[in-house]
Amino acid sequence: MTDMTHTHTPVPPRIRGVAFDLDGLLVNTEELYQHVGTELLARRGRLFEADLLDQMMGRPQQVSLQIMIDWHGLSDTIEALAKETHEIFAGLLDTRLEPMPGAVSLVDMLLARGIPRGVATSSGPDFAHDVLGRVGLGERFGFILTAADVTHGKPHPEIYESAARRLGVATGEMLVLEDSENGCRAAVAAGAVVIAVPGGHSRRHDFAGARLIADSLADPRIHDVLGQ
Repeated sequence: MTDMTHTHTPVPPRIRGVAFDLDGLLVNTEELYQHVGTELLARRGRLFEADLLDQMMGRPQQVSLQIMIDWHGLSDTIEALAKETHEIFAGLLDTRLEPMPGAVSLVDMLLARGIPRGVATSSGPDFAHDVLGRVGLGERFGFILTAADVTHGKPHPEIYESAARRLGVATGEMLVLEDSENGCRAAVAAGAVVIAVPGGHSRRHDFAGARLIADSLADPRIHDVLGQ
């Protein structure tokens, strides 16, 4: 008779806290960044290729701009490109910034259920607080971790290990919602339960280790994972 005692499916952990990425996940800034990158490089007679975007997505600005410089052999400094990026981006935020589909209702549901929630982003603190405030989400999170709070940016797990500590939960009890491969790698390496929510360009990314790939933050399967 076959021993079936070791063939059962392990029970998933109960989710006790949720960490959100920011760009391209809560707000449509990833799309806006692509516009900025295209404009930056067009001014220099270069193209913003899909493979370059893959390398840059989800990383801190200093790192991503250095990747752009190296990729195209640009003579610009990181500081100069950062200043130009800020100038182009400022106009877009006033006219085109929006929360991603399902973002506000999901955050409100977590708030109503008393589930601790925070943001863990590769963006800087001024930018993160600015865009979350603009879409009315700034006060709905217990904390906002940014590039200024870590030594190693995504795909290193540091920011999600910090997020779990801030949430007061074990990393295995934390749900992370991410839209990029680099972000997903960081969360998986931290030991979190990960749901990938790709948008636009990142649909081509590798989300190895994610529990599922959701259609949007309104995907009912996110609620299923939270309900376990």
